[in-house]
Amino acid sequence: MKAAVLAIALLMPLSASAQNVAIANVRIVVGSGQVIESGTIIVRDGKIATVTGSTVQIPRGLQVIDGKGMSAMPGFIDGHKHLVDGPTAKAWMQSLLEAGYTTVLIGGGAAEANLALARKIESGEYNGPRAIPSGAVNLRQTPADARAAVQALAKLGIKHTGEIALTPEPAPPQAEIETLKAIVDEAKKVGIQVNVHAVSSPAMIAAIDAGVTRLVHLPNKDWTSYEQADAVAQSGAIVAGLIAFGAPNIDTLSQGAAPVQWPKDNTARFRDGKPWPEAIVGANRDAKGRATGTEGGYTIINARRIWDADPNHTTISYSTDQNADDRVVLEHELKSFSIVFSMADIHRIIGPNAARFVGMADQIGTLEPGKLADIILLDGDPTKNIYEMLKTKVVLKEGKVVVDKRPPPPPNGRSPRSTP
Repeated sequence: MKAAVLAIALLMPLSASAQNVAIANVRIVVGSGQVIESGTIIVRDGKIATVTGSTVQIPRGLQVIDGKGMSAMPGFIDGHKHLVDGPTAKAWMQSLLEAGYTTVLIGGGAAEANLALARKIESGEYNGPRAIPSGAVNLRQTPADARAAVQALAKLGIKHTGEIALTPEPAPPQAEIETLKAIVDEAKKVGIQVNVHAVSSPAMIAAIDAGVTRLVHLPNKDWTSYEQADAVAQSGAIVAGLIAFGAPNIDTLSQGAAPVQWPKDNTARFRDGKPWPEAIVGANRDAKGRATGTEGGYTIINARRIWDADPNHTTISYSTDQNADDRVVLEHELKSFSIVFSMADIHRIIGPNAARFVGMADQIGTLEPGKLADIILLDGDPTKNIYEMLKTKVVLKEGKVVVDKRPPPPPNGRSPRSTP
C-alpha cells in the first residue's frame, strides 16, 4: 500500500507554487562538465540546497519527482531574443518554457514595453521564462545625448541596453566609436550592461577597444584572425553565439504560437521564413549581387577560433535571435554548435557561459547549491547528442514546477518509472 501511494506521489503533476522539491534517481548534468549518473537534487525555498551522487534520505515535507530515465540540466538561457507582447504572447511564453528556456535576455525594443512583458511573467499572468528587460540606446546621436539615454534607462531600473549596432563594413566610423565610448562610460556609472551588435571582425574589435565586453553576434562577414580572437579573450569579452545565423532551415515546420511560421515543404528558409540565402539580413553577396550564404560558414569557424583563444573557454555563449517554433530554433542552433563543439562544450555554452553573458553567473547556469532552482528534466541523455536536448518533460523555475508533461499515473498507482 505504501509503495502504491509513493508511486502516485512521484508521478503526480506538481503545484506551480511548490518551492521545496526533491528530484530523485536522476542523471544530473551539472553544467560545469560534471555528470552524476544517478543522484538527487534537493530544492528549498526556490534554490538548490544539495546535489548528491548517492541515495539519500529525502526529508519530510518535500514534493518528490522521480527522475528515473530522465536527465536534469540547468534551464536553457537565451542571451539575445526579441520578445514582444501581443495576442499570441501568452502561448509563446509557454512554448519557450516547454522548449526548456528559463531565462531570456530581451534583445531590443522599447524599455517600457519590455518591462511590461517581464512584469506579466513575474506576476503569473503569463507562464514564461524569466525575461530580462533591455532598453534601446541609439548610437547615431551625440555622446551627450547617448549618456542621457543611458541615465533614462537607469531611472527605469533597466540593467541592459538592447543591441547597439555598429557599422560592420568596412569598419565603424569614428563618430559611432565616440558615441559608443560615451555609452560604455556612462553605463559603468549606473550598473548597466552594454550589449553590442558587431557582425564583422573589425566591428568586434572596435567594440572591444571601446570597452564593450558583451557582443551579441559572432562575426558573419569575414574570418576572425587568431590575433582578433586573442583580443576577445584578453579583454574578458564574451560573444552570445547566434552561430546558426547564416544556416538555412530546411524541411522543418514552424507553427503554433511562433511569431514566424512556415510549412514543412523541403524549402531552404532564412529565420524569417523567406527563401535562403536571399533573405539573409545584410547578406554577403558576390560580384553579381547574388546572396552567397557564406555567413553560415563564418560564424561556425569564428566561434571555434574565439573559443580556443581562451584556455578557460568562457568566450562563447548561447543566443538565438530567432522567433520561429521554439524547438525548431533550438535544434537549428544546436546543429551548428555540434559541428565544432562537444556535448560537454555545448552544455557549458548554454549554461554557465550564457549565465555569465546575461549577468547572472552567480545565480543560474549550473546545478549547484545556492543557485536558483532553474532545472529542466529531459526524457533522455543529453550527453549523447543534441537531439536529447529537445526532449524537455519537466521545467522548474526557482523551484516551481511550471511545465510537467509526464504522463499521469495509471489507475493502479504503479509505474515502471517510480521508486518502491
